[in-house]
Amino acid sequence: MLLQVEGITKAYPGVVANSDVSFSVGAGEVHALLGENGAGKSTLVKMIYGLVRPDAGRMELRGEAYAPAKPAEARRLGVAMVFQHFSLFEALNVAENVALGMENPPPMKELAARIRAVSEEYGLPLEPGRMVGDLSAGERQRVEIIRCLLQEPKLLIMDEPTSVLTPLEVEILFKTLRQLAREGTSILYISHKLEEIRSLCDAATILRRGRVVATCVPRDRTAREMAELMVGAALKTPERRKAALGPVALGVSGLSVESPIPFGTSLKDVSLVVHRGEVLGIAGVAGNGQDELLLALSGEVRAEADRVRIEGHAAGHLGPAERRRAGLVAAPEDRYGHAAAPDMSLVENALLSGAVRKGLVAAGFIDWGATRAFAQEIIAAYDVRTPGPEVAARALSGGNLQKFLMGRELMQGAAVIVINQPTWGVDAAAAAAIRQSILDRAAEGAAVLVISQDLDELLEIADSFAVLNEGRLTKPRPVEGLTMEEIGLMMGGAHGMEVAHHAG
Repeated sequence: MLLQVEGITKAYPGVVANSDVSFSVGAGEVHALLGENGAGKSTLVKMIYGLVRPDAGRMELRGEAYAPAKPAEARRLGVAMVFQHFSLFEALNVAENVALGMENPPPMKELAARIRAVSEEYGLPLEPGRMVGDLSAGERQRVEIIRCLLQEPKLLIMDEPTSVLTPLEVEILFKTLRQLAREGTSILYISHKLEEIRSLCDAATILRRGRVVATCVPRDRTAREMAELMVGAALKTPERRKAALGPVALGVSGLSVESPIPFGTSLKDVSLVVHRGEVLGIAGVAGNGQDELLLALSGEVRAEADRVRIEGHAAGHLGPAERRRAGLVAAPEDRYGHAAAPDMSLVENALLSGAVRKGLVAAGFIDWGATRAFAQEIIAAYDVRTPGPEVAARALSGGNLQKFLMGRELMQGAAVIVINQPTWGVDAAAAAAIRQSILDRAAEGAAVLVISQDLDELLEIADSFAVLNEGRLTKPRPVEGLTMEEIGLMMGGAHGMEVAHHAG
C-alpha cells in the first residue's frame, strides 16, 4: 500500500471539514475522491500535501509514518499536486515557471532539455522557451504537470484537472495518467465529471459532509449511481418548460473590441441575438474570447452604442451599473476577485451586484437589512453550505461560492442573463440545480446567454448553439440535431462550420 490514511479529522470554526476519514491508495492505482461541494475533498488533499495540519488521525506513506509540515516536505517524500487554479506567471516562459516550483533548479539550459525530454516521454509536448501568457489552458496545465513529473513523484494529486480542457486535451491527459500509473505512480484524482472517473479510475472513496460514506469501483457503477451516493438522495434531471420565444432581448451586431486582458483574444465582428425565453449556448476552447465577450456584454468594456442593444435600446456605451438598470446581469467565470470580493462577507458580495436591481441603496445609504435578507434568500434557494451570511466569501468551498454567485445573478429578475461557466467546479446535484434555475428563468421569459466549456451542459440547456474561436463567433444554430462530431469541427476553427454542414 502506498498511502494509508486513518481517522483523519479537521475542524474549522463552525464547520467540521473532515471527520474520522480513512482510506488507502495502492501503488500504481488511480483513486478517485468524490463528494459534493463542501464534502471535505480539498481539505483532505491539502493535509496529504502538507498545506494543512490534521487535528487527529495518522497517515503512512510506503509503510512509514507521514505527517508533512509543509508542501516542500511532502514533495521531498514523493507527493506532488496539480491544483485546480494554476499558479503560473504569464510574463515568464515555461522553463522559468518550472524553475520557480523547484527547490534547487538546475541551470536553465539543462532544465529546458529535461522539460523537453519529459514532455515528449509523456506525450505532453511543451516548448520551454514559450511565454506562459501565450499558452492555452490545456498547455498551462501541462506546465504544472511537467513541474510535478520532474520531481519523479510516487503520488500525484490532481484537483479538478479537466475543468478547463477540451475533449481532445482530456484524452491526451488521460493517456499520460494511464502511462504514469503503469509505471507505478499512484494518482489521487478529484473531479465532478463522473463519466471521466468511470473511464479512468480503479477505485473511488466517496465523502459526504466530511465523512466517508462509501467506496466503489467506478466502472461497475453508473454516473447517476455515484452521484446519488455523493448526495445521499435521488438525482433530479433538469426539465425544460417550453416557452414561446418572445421578442429579441439582447442584440449584438458587428462587435469588435480590443482585449483589455494581457495575452487575451480580441473580439472580431461578433453578431448574435437572444430572444426572451431562449437559451443561447456558446462553446469554445478556453482563451478564445470568452472572457472578453462577457466583459463587452456586462459593460466592463464599452463599445459604440449600437453594437449592443438591450430590449431594443442602444447600450454599447453604458457601464455595468447602467446595463443592470437596463435589464442585463452578468456572472463572470473567475469567482475569486472578479465575480466576488474574497475577503468581503456574503452580505457585502450580495450588495456588490444586487444594489441596482434589488434597490439596496437609497439616497446614498445602504439598506443592510434588505441586503442581508437578499443574501439569506440566495443561501436558502441555492443550498449554499455556510455557517451564515456574515462569513467571508473565501471561507466557502469553490462550489458553494459558485452556487451563491449564480443565485445572486439569477434572482435579480433581469430580462437578459449572461453567464460564463455556470457550473464550474460544482458537484452533479448542484450543477443540475443551477441548470434547472437557468431553464426556469428562460421559461419565465428571460433571454439567457451561457458561455461554457462543458458541451454536455450546453446540449442539455441550450436552444441554440455557437462557437467562439479566436474571437470570432460562428453563426448560431439550433441545438436539435447537432452531433458531437459537428460541434468538434465547429470548435476546431471557423472553417469547421463549412465541414460541419457537409457532415450534417
